[in-house]
Amino acid sequence: MLYDLSLHMGYAYDVPASGARHVIRLLPLSLPDRQRLIAGSVTVSPATDENVTFIDFFGQQATSVLVRAPHDRLDIRMQARVMVEAPTMTADLSPTLDLLRRKLADVWSIGPSSPHHFTGASPRLPDEPAIAAYAREAIKPGQTVREIATALCNRIHKDFQYDGEATTVDTTPKEAFTLKRGVCQDFSHVMIVALRSLGIPAGYVSGFLRTIPPPGKERLEGADAMHAWVRVWCGDALGYVELDPTNDIPAGSDHIVVGYGRDYSDVAPVIGVLKGYGNQKADQAVDVIPVK
Repeated sequence: MLYDLSLHMGYAYDVPASGARHVIRLLPLSLPDRQRLIAGSVTVSPATDENVTFIDFFGQQATSVLVRAPHDRLDIRMQARVMVEAPTMTADLSPTLDLLRRKLADVWSIGPSSPHHFTGASPRLPDEPAIAAYAREAIKPGQTVREIATALCNRIHKDFQYDGEATTVDTTPKEAFTLKRGVCQDFSHVMIVALRSLGIPAGYVSGFLRTIPPPGKERLEGADAMHAWVRVWCGDALGYVELDPTNDIPAGSDHIVVGYGRDYSDVAPVIGVLKGYGNQKADQAVDVIPVK
């Protein structure tokens, strides 16, 4: 499926800010046999004094910008054309939990795709006993890793309510779990903590969802903004499987990957610092339009 993407993120400041340094991660990745970025650009207004593009540890393109002059508004725009192929679902070759531990011990790599990066606590995802107990309740003896991940994806979708007003970007998994409400970031963080508590490597995926659904299909939750879902390591034979707990579906051709990380902190679309005081207001608009 070929898509045209456009995104606008705007920040309005009560009092003009200055010396603003931001790191922007918005362009989709190119992934072998999955996704190809054909063309893309990121623009910032007001004009930047510095603009440096680099590739981060997990292979995502990031842009560091500096705006020195006072400004009462910052606008970031991304446009891209990307080709997406639906991941091929093969036979379930994933191991049981006991065998997974041995499979992990056989992995010596510490490169960006190594499952060892996704097994323990990460900056936003500490161990949470309540979520660990919830995960244990969801599994059955003899299940494979993919069956466990699918069961947790289904249970979180059923037990949690999508509510864009219930949480913020800084809500912890523990708080979201207590509320049983939130958005895609919360659903994904809770699922990752649950999987890691069982010893299953799991990471965060940042991306976009198709805005216009195919004929006869309902619009997916989270399609009006950037989306998030979960990446689960299912052993060396099957590799990584991606699941969307917000919509209880495997990631498919409607899911466009921007970046992979341990949690939201690794793939935040915009992060930075500035000199100023007072409040700010943020707005975001996303369009993911199928071309053919």
